[in-house]
Amino acid sequence: MVRNVAELLADLETEDFYLLSGVEQGMRFSEWVQRNKLSKFSGLTDEEVDYRLERALKRGLLEKKTIQYEGYTLQFEGYDVLALRALVERDTIAEFGSPLGVGKESDVYEVRSYKPLALKYHREGYTNFREVNKERDYTADNRHVSWMYTARKAAEREYERLEDLYPDVAVPRPIDQNRHAIVMEKMDGVELSRTKLEDEQVLGVLELVLREMSRAYDRGYVHADMSEYNVFVSEAGITIFDWPQAVATDHENAPAFLRRDVRNVLGYFRRKYPRLVPDDLGADDIAAEIERGGFERIAS
Repeated sequence: MVRNVAELLADLETEDFYLLSGVEQGMRFSEWVQRNKLSKFSGLTDEEVDYRLERALKRGLLEKKTIQYEGYTLQFEGYDVLALRALVERDTIAEFGSPLGVGKESDVYEVRSYKPLALKYHREGYTNFREVNKERDYTADNRHVSWMYTARKAAEREYERLEDLYPDVAVPRPIDQNRHAIVMEKMDGVELSRTKLEDEQVLGVLELVLREMSRAYDRGYVHADMSEYNVFVSEAGITIFDWPQAVATDHENAPAFLRRDVRNVLGYFRRKYPRLVPDDLGADDIAAEIERGGFERIAS
């Protein structure tokens, strides 16, 4: 888990952010930014760069490496600080709260502005860069692709999808985005994987999930990673989250992704509630129904 950097904001000075932004700019061209280029990228004097480097290294915001030259690269904590400061300066975030969830590809925190919100830092590429780079098409056409670029593109794509889907589809309402961070409305409820439904609720919740997948398809998207881990269930209904890998319905692999998504959802309900899901409920039939113009309900 990447360390929470919220408490560092008050400790950092404007020139510290100039330096971090300079390293960020340099990383567009190389993973390790040469020390002798930092004055140009940051707008600071050489003496000021040395002082700010020491402060950033001490706080774990940068990493230093000396091979053929002295170079510096952002740690995820340094990237978090840059995104968080931008969101605070835009008055998107006023208070920082507790972790809501920590995963392989994201960290989510409760934050507050006019109401409770959720801040999601994308972590794609941090621990599994080669795997993510191979699977995500938004990195395919770039010669120099860093974890920073991968995470930022994932956040941008997810935010765009949420804007396209909300409010017609039950997804979190998007609020703001900067770099690899997204602010969205905090979801009510409990993750489907941790929910124990009453017998009379099972088919109703399954219908809700399939219906929202159908509505997303009507809006032009296939989630492409549906599972019990990206659905929240509450008294008000369901919310489907985690959309960075979603593909357009005209994507060449959209039919296969849609069928896989439906199989994943049906498979989960069959494993957890084997007596309650009809045996003749087929993933291919449901996917075809979605493609033809919309799934509405499970036939009784």
